[in-house]
Amino acid sequence: MGENRENRKTLECVSSVSPAAYRHFSETIWPVLKKGPFKTIIFFLLLLVAAHIASFWTDTHTSLMDVTILNSFLPFKNLQQSAEIPEFPFNCSNIDLTKGCPSGTHHHNPTTSSNEECPHYFRWIHENLRPWKERGGITREMVERARPTANFRLLIVNGTMYVERYRQPYQTRDVFTWWGILQLMRRYPGRLPDLDLMFDCDDLPTIRSDDYKGPLASAPPPLFRYCADNSTLDIVFPDWSFWGWPEINIKPWGQMLKQFREVNKMMIWSKKEPYAYWKGNPNRYQSRLHLMKCNSSPKQDWNARIYVQDWKKEGREGFKNSDLAKQCIHRYKIYVEGNSWSVSEKYILACNSMALIVKPRYYDFFTRSLVPLKHYWPIKEQDMCRSIKFAVDFGNSHQPMAQEIGNMGSKFVQEELKMEYVYDYMFHLLNEYSKLLLYKPTVPEKAVEYCSEVMGCSASGFVKQSMKESVVMGPSNTEPCTMPPPFDATTLRHFLDEKENQTKEVETWENQNRRQ
Repeated sequence: MGENRENRKTLECVSSVSPAAYRHFSETIWPVLKKGPFKTIIFFLLLLVAAHIASFWTDTHTSLMDVTILNSFLPFKNLQQSAEIPEFPFNCSNIDLTKGCPSGTHHHNPTTSSNEECPHYFRWIHENLRPWKERGGITREMVERARPTANFRLLIVNGTMYVERYRQPYQTRDVFTWWGILQLMRRYPGRLPDLDLMFDCDDLPTIRSDDYKGPLASAPPPLFRYCADNSTLDIVFPDWSFWGWPEINIKPWGQMLKQFREVNKMMIWSKKEPYAYWKGNPNRYQSRLHLMKCNSSPKQDWNARIYVQDWKKEGREGFKNSDLAKQCIHRYKIYVEGNSWSVSEKYILACNSMALIVKPRYYDFFTRSLVPLKHYWPIKEQDMCRSIKFAVDFGNSHQPMAQEIGNMGSKFVQEELKMEYVYDYMFHLLNEYSKLLLYKPTVPEKAVEYCSEVMGCSASGFVKQSMKESVVMGPSNTEPCTMPPPFDATTLRHFLDEKENQTKEVETWENQNRRQ
């Protein structure tokens, strides 16, 4: 973060060179070419020598890049440092924050229809909303029963977004969730219907399906959050970090994808570290504490390199050791849940390293469409260390297969989880949800109107920086992708069986290896 501040100061200095400074530059350099042929020849000879030295250094540097993985980050680092923060597409100096949001609802009709079908994980939208479809819709009373655990209530009425906040969540999760929906409205202005929803920003899902079974059971309250599991009915929604996580210096997802693409181009699989890597906060989470026992020791090497992330220390030191794109130097990266699902999964998959996913309990909006041995390698939660060691040994002795799994996982997030699809997922989810509302939403007395202009212009520091880097610059000229149909029972069962069979196949390989 300190580098970014210095970088902005440098850019400001360069862009504000005074006419006097420019004259000084021209008067001290240019006259060399005006003082006779001899000095001109000398000057050009010096240029040739300098060019030769630069060429030699470049060749040497390229050779060093082939020797060590870490050096391959040097050009990436320079690219990252020189990036400018884009400005808002609206002029904050012309916005009177005391008067609130600009009046009027904008509409935009895309000029091109979309002929592409949405990615596979969009089909889970139908499954998420099935409990209320089967009951004939959603009443206002159902929505309001979700209030006890909700952080906020969000409404869109006549193209305007309103929020009634109930309680402060951890960090800025709610703020960037609101910001993300506002950017959706900028991408597809006037296209979202009226809706009314409750949102819980906490980790653990709360709407237990067992509480709403039976002929006399009431309908479950619809509650949006970032994850759920097979025993809960919470409606999953893209998490806040897609628009940035300023508290720990994680850039918006669009920016991160660009960084991962640059790093992946430089990475040579055979020269990556042949170990499994994880860095994070184990805290009191059982699976992560178990993972800590898999670190290498003088007595046993489980092929894992495990590190504890001290976020307080990283904050004091400017997060210089927390660059996610620079953690791609290992052939294998481990994903393990903490309190629940973790936002780290998409960054782990983006690395072109084979993701080792410890059997998860929770899912977010896209992870149910990941397939073992195609996008990742499954790891047992029980006997985790042996399972990791086998995965690394197998991958190192079957490198083409391991590399292909890593490439497919990275391709999934690069192509099917790009921000265009994240917005389209939100668009379709909110539209399908609104179709179920059996009442016309009205604005609560305590709700506050929000818009991109007021949120962005009133923000400061790293929050404002994240908003600038994630703002939608203008409406999309294409329609959202085409929503796929719901699963039929046979198709869904076949898909789930395929995933289970792939996991069992890996377990069979592990068992055979132990008997040898």
